[in-house]
Amino acid sequence: MSSPLVFAVTAVIIIAVAVFYLFFYRDWRRQRELRRPFPEPWRKILETRVPLYTRLPASLKLQLEQHVRLFVAEKNFYGCDGFAINDEVRITIAGHACLLTLARRWSDFDEVKSILVYPDVYRVEETEDDGIVVSVSHEVRAGEASDFGRVVLSWTECEAASRPGSLHNVILHEFAHQLDYLDGAADGAPPLSGTQARQWQQTMTDAYQHLRHSLSHHQHSWLDPYGATEPAEFFAVLTEAFFQQPRHLADEQPAVYAALCGFYRINLLELDTADATL
Repeated sequence: MSSPLVFAVTAVIIIAVAVFYLFFYRDWRRQRELRRPFPEPWRKILETRVPLYTRLPASLKLQLEQHVRLFVAEKNFYGCDGFAINDEVRITIAGHACLLTLARRWSDFDEVKSILVYPDVYRVEETEDDGIVVSVSHEVRAGEASDFGRVVLSWTECEAASRPGSLHNVILHEFAHQLDYLDGAADGAPPLSGTQARQWQQTMTDAYQHLRHSLSHHQHSWLDPYGATEPAEFFAVLTEAFFQQPRHLADEQPAVYAALCGFYRINLLELDTADATL
């Protein structure tokens, strides 16, 4: 075989491999992963640690299991302050996080690369510089998310979120921020278009201003007051309410509940009566 022909064949092979890796490898790897049976011990963890799982119809249980399998296969878990990562930790976090993509595309979490887990709430140092004075403060946190594809969680808070009847869920909260980042900014308005985007803007702005107004007048709010700090936190707090107390949210703020049904493409109030996907 002549040298030019060898070079041409080699070039074609390299290009073919590059095209496969860039455009087809991820899907091929995911399909291979999904062909494996879902481990029964993982299913037991979902049943005990993700209360909503037991209420899902069979089709949505399968969807959640598939997303959990991909989550565990593709995301890196790191224990902090000596915390040991095991299957209970991975499946608990993955199970709650994947509720957000239950009726959405799994690719919504493509940019999430790593999950750092502390044994309990943790302390972080914040530095502020106003151009004249640099101040340092310390905050105690239960979780945080960044646009670099990193989520930090406290395991004690994850355990609390796993109890039936829990009103707060740090996993849902921080992964809602990751969905908010999909359009490049954490501003409380995840990627939407057309009429849905306009309705979302109007509905959420009205609800956000109402919460802030109520709190400023020292009125009690059933919704976590932390949602009033900024629109991004409002969206994350509403996501917690949507999955943890859907009936209460629908009764108190039906327009907000409807907007979240549209975004998450599921109506949780219909789980027991019909296919809840929209």
